[in-house]
Amino acid sequence: MDNKYNYFIKGNKVYMVIIALLILILMAYGHMIVGSIAICLYAFLVIYNVKNTEYKKSKWKKFIEDFSSQLDIATRNTLVKLPFPLVIIKITGDVLWYNQNFSSILEGKDILGQNIKNVVRDFNVKQVANGKETIFRYIKIKDKYYDIYTNIVDTSENSKDKIILLYFYDVTKPFKIMNSVNANKDAVMLMEVDNFDDVVKPMEEDDRPLIIAEIERTINSYAQNLNAMIRKYESNKYVFCIQNKYIEKEMEKKFEILDTIREINMGNKLAVTLSIGIGRGGDTPLENEKYAVSAKELALGRGGDQAVVKNGDKLLFYGGKTKEIEKRTKVRARVIAQALVDIIKDSRNVFIIGHMKPDIDCLGSAVGIRSVVSLMNKECFIILDDSNESIKVILDKIKEEKEYDNVFIHSKNCEDKIDENSLLIIVDVHSEGHVQNMQLVKKFDRIVIIDHHRRTTDLIKNSLLSYIEPYASSTSELVTEMLPYMVEKPNIKPIEAEALLAGICVDTKNFYFKTGVRTFEAASFLRRLGADTIDIKKLFSYDFETYLKRAEIIKSAKIKNGIAIAVCPPEMANLLLVAQAADELLNITGIQASFVFVKIKDEVFISARSLGDINVQIILEGLGGGGHMTMAGAKLESVTIDEAIEKLDEAINEYTEESEE
Repeated sequence: MDNKYNYFIKGNKVYMVIIALLILILMAYGHMIVGSIAICLYAFLVIYNVKNTEYKKSKWKKFIEDFSSQLDIATRNTLVKLPFPLVIIKITGDVLWYNQNFSSILEGKDILGQNIKNVVRDFNVKQVANGKETIFRYIKIKDKYYDIYTNIVDTSENSKDKIILLYFYDVTKPFKIMNSVNANKDAVMLMEVDNFDDVVKPMEEDDRPLIIAEIERTINSYAQNLNAMIRKYESNKYVFCIQNKYIEKEMEKKFEILDTIREINMGNKLAVTLSIGIGRGGDTPLENEKYAVSAKELALGRGGDQAVVKNGDKLLFYGGKTKEIEKRTKVRARVIAQALVDIIKDSRNVFIIGHMKPDIDCLGSAVGIRSVVSLMNKECFIILDDSNESIKVILDKIKEEKEYDNVFIHSKNCEDKIDENSLLIIVDVHSEGHVQNMQLVKKFDRIVIIDHHRRTTDLIKNSLLSYIEPYASSTSELVTEMLPYMVEKPNIKPIEAEALLAGICVDTKNFYFKTGVRTFEAASFLRRLGADTIDIKKLFSYDFETYLKRAEIIKSAKIKNGIAIAVCPPEMANLLLVAQAADELLNITGIQASFVFVKIKDEVFISARSLGDINVQIILEGLGGGGHMTMAGAKLESVTIDEAIEKLDEAINEYTEESEE
């Protein structure tokens, strides 16, 4: 308003100055009478303009004041009588005011001064304050669903005085319609009896039809209860066409069919287990079928006896709490070995890479593969960016061999050796997040994966050959089984055999964990090739100071419900020491599982061990880690030890609750 009138007054002043100049010119040329009359008229105009301007200005001011008053009244009435619910909160989330419509949602309950989180649990104030979210979709309050639109208002220069307006728009009807449509959409379920031959073949011939019939009856009954279309397309494989609403119910019940099928007892020595893959959320049945295939492969790759639900890029896991069953046949090992030989022969050179912070199993399997490649007269390199205490002794022994003078290279020094015919063999790891150098992996067109860990969601893609067998004790065991199928006379050096046997010893904890018949067969084969068990024993020895440090970690352990949690002091941070402490804790009566923490720079590492009753792999998967049922690990970034322990407690509680259901 003031700017407008300043402009108006300035405009009048210009005209008055021009008139005054004209009067002066008249008087300068001797027109005194005319000039005097002009001065009188000029004075009259000045007085008139001043009075007229003041009048208009006061009139405009009154109009603005009246309008502002009316606007304030209109705003207040609008806020109170807004046709949809409105809440005003502080930047901290405390409720300052809400209108009548929101009060009716709460059925008259007073929430002034309370935090909005107490009423709207799925609303995140921090995301709004940081500008990350302005709209929250399908938020449930009582029995209705709302879209929440937000707006931040600055009430002063102080950021703490900001307020947030929340507008609630009722979307219950469209939400229910959408849910109804989605619930009736079809999903694809693929089911496989993953140990069918292992269960049926050892049984008496007269009993085999009985257990086969019982398995089929159980699966057909399951399909009937879900109103699903079922077709058997192999002796142990089934496909279901099923509505989403039944999948949701099965997810709530954690796929009880996994437990039901396991309870079948017709004289079978092994429990029957299933691997289930469900594909849903695709635009077409073909897309759902692809999701289901991927999900079932993931279930099988993680050891079977579980269900995996794939909804687009989202994966959910159920089951997988039993030990992996060792497969007695070596047919797959022979097929993989022969395929790998063909790929190596077709390659110009071969590179071998493992996971970050490699252990003896990783190094042993790499050395084992390299020994065979060298017998095939192919140039081979082992990519090793850094060493550590766990492999230092055996690595130094290997490097004493002349054949290994230029075998170990840094990833920076191998890029100029890579071409389109180079082959990369990845050992003891298959996930993008744990391989030693993922950027280097992307430079290879030809990739082979050999690993024994349960399959994770971030599997390295586009491999020519993938040999992931979670039943195996170690990757060294897998490589050892492949040796006689790759070359007729695998006359590898004793130090190479020792590296492989050491890898098996480390991952089985001297043949205590995950040890099957094939594990001992592999060990005996390596012993015949010259592996010295005394030398291997020396690899695992440690000095008196290390023993005291390990005892210090064990001393810090807190035990609750058979689970021990210990922390490695900062001054002795060492991953090998942490793993040893986790192993040693299991030797204490009453401890069923152990978790040992260590912080190195900005990362917190967790080493977990179990006697089998508690699945540490599932627990640490919730923290982004993985491994096996009895041995697993995880890495957390940008957290303190206390925060990491709190996250672990939550994961353990969630695992315990699911186990009790």
